[in-house]
Amino acid sequence: MLKKLLLSVIGLGVITLSMTEPANAAGEDTAYVFNTLLFLIGGFLVMWMAAGFAMLEAGMVRSRSVAMQCTKNIALYSIAGIAFWVLGYNLMYDGVDGGYFGSFTAFSVPDPSVDTGDYSAASDWFFQMVFCATAASIVSGTLAERIKLIPFLIFVVILCGIIYPIQGAWQWGGGFLSELGFSDFAGSTIVHSTGGWAALMGALILGSRAGRYNEDGTVNAMPGSSMPLATLGTFILWLGWFGFNGGSQLALGSLEDASSVSKIFMNTNLAAAGGVVAAIILSQVLYKKVDLTMALNGALAGLVSITAEPLMPSPLLSIIIGGIGGIIVVLAVPMLDKFKIDDVVGAIPVHLLAGIWGTLVVPLSNDGTSVVTQFIGVISIGVFVSIVSAIVWFVMKSTIGIRISEEAELSGVDKTELGMDAYPDFSKS
Repeated sequence: MLKKLLLSVIGLGVITLSMTEPANAAGEDTAYVFNTLLFLIGGFLVMWMAAGFAMLEAGMVRSRSVAMQCTKNIALYSIAGIAFWVLGYNLMYDGVDGGYFGSFTAFSVPDPSVDTGDYSAASDWFFQMVFCATAASIVSGTLAERIKLIPFLIFVVILCGIIYPIQGAWQWGGGFLSELGFSDFAGSTIVHSTGGWAALMGALILGSRAGRYNEDGTVNAMPGSSMPLATLGTFILWLGWFGFNGGSQLALGSLEDASSVSKIFMNTNLAAAGGVVAAIILSQVLYKKVDLTMALNGALAGLVSITAEPLMPSPLLSIIIGGIGGIIVVLAVPMLDKFKIDDVVGAIPVHLLAGIWGTLVVPLSNDGTSVVTQFIGVISIGVFVSIVSAIVWFVMKSTIGIRISEEAELSGVDKTELGMDAYPDFSKS
């Protein structure tokens, strides 16, 4: 009897093991699929932001410069992809190990049969690449209407192939900032402030548009070509941001991850809404009228502000963080004009200043992060990006030149650089 009972127990154990092993394998496969799916969905949402930047910039520049902005945006996205494959990805992620940068080798996608890990390697590359392209898009809008096309694209190669990956390696690649405890969940500093610093250096070295500022310091308004286009671009960027922040959870293979992604979506949306409302209220108070461009940039500033930590804040805190981002935009745009820094689309207040704010406020909701560490991260990345960007801009200015002539600028950068018009059936302004 005992022998039969023992054999029954052993048999039951064998059956259980035979059933458990495939179940575990199936569970691992399911997690792999969902994690990969998150990268792919998040990635194509962030890629869609390229269209948002193109439409926002096309609407914010004068009609004589619209074709150039569209050209720059499709070109920079393409160049970013190639540069990040040739050099950027491995420079950012391969063997950083607490240091400053990875290896100078092209990214190689493993064969599907040996593509082990928690997600597909190619899906990770795609997701990280579109972030890199976003940083380059930020520079495009600031320098609109007076920069030559080829020098701008050369800068994109350097930004996406070298500058962005090196500073990104410091935290996301497991470099020295990661070792210090610096936290930037989806890139308020690593993506947005990086693009903002590069844009600021370009604006300082390039100079303002012809006729933008008078000798007495007053500013001449240069209205954009299409507020509907700018509004459409903002909504596209808002939509893409769910991939930007939600995808940065980096996993969707468990109930906890699914819940976290959902909360990130909610907080991201609330922060953007807070930025819009705050910008509308403050522009009404200061100027007695609601400024649509401020409302649009208020949304983007709210999104940038919450990007450093979109998971941990409460819904109310998310609205406050985004709202302060909107306030920063309304106050910073005229401040830049006082220093005669010509930022055509307002990218410096939105991406640089709101990015700094969002990074520094992380400790308010994340107990494991200190303000000192966040400040070190902001400063170190800012100094590195600014110095290298300034060197690149200065070298090109001294050699091939970066600015079109004043005569060419007055006739329109579309005509002089591209030989075409965005709106050939309408008069230019």
